Amino acid sequence: MAAPSPLPPVPVEEAVPADFPRIGALTAGVYRDEDLASEHYLPALADVAGRAGRSTLLVARDGGEVVGAVALVLAGDFGEVTESDDEAAFRMLVVDPAARGRGVGELLVRACLDRARAAGRRRVVLSTDPRMAAAHRLYRRLGFTRLPARDWSPVSGVDLMVYALDL
Repeated sequence: MAAPSPLPPVPVEEAVPADFPRIGALTAGVYRDEDLASEHYLPALADVAGRAGRSTLLVARDGGEVVGAVALVLAGDFGEVTESDDEAAFRMLVVDPAARGRGVGELLVRACLDRARAAGRRRVVLSTDPRMAAAHRLYRRLGFTRLPARDWSPVSGVDLMVYALDL
């Protein structure tokens, strides 16, 4: 099978409430289908309206359809991994499996970096599951480095790795 062709530049923009059902279904579906979340965490992944008040939701669109999403945390308690007001975080980065390999994830991460820089943040941090190897390759390629001293467990049996990029 041939590799997917590169997407033409897809817009990355703030999500609107009409996008919330698609973002929720995409996020919960990918995490569930790839066995990256427990049944108990799936409602939080699907609760887009709940995270909209604590983050900036960004989406990538292909032909108007949401093919990727991420929650950018510039302030507040939704980051959970940030340690100071100088840090931003992003969470729940997801790309539709049909759009993978075409740069959508990178576009979303770069949009988070640009917005964090514009907001005066000096560092972007993120938590990631050790099984998310493709995401780890993307983060390293973009210059993120591991911060093992900040690895954490939100609940028993879930161990998350922390990466950071100084802006």
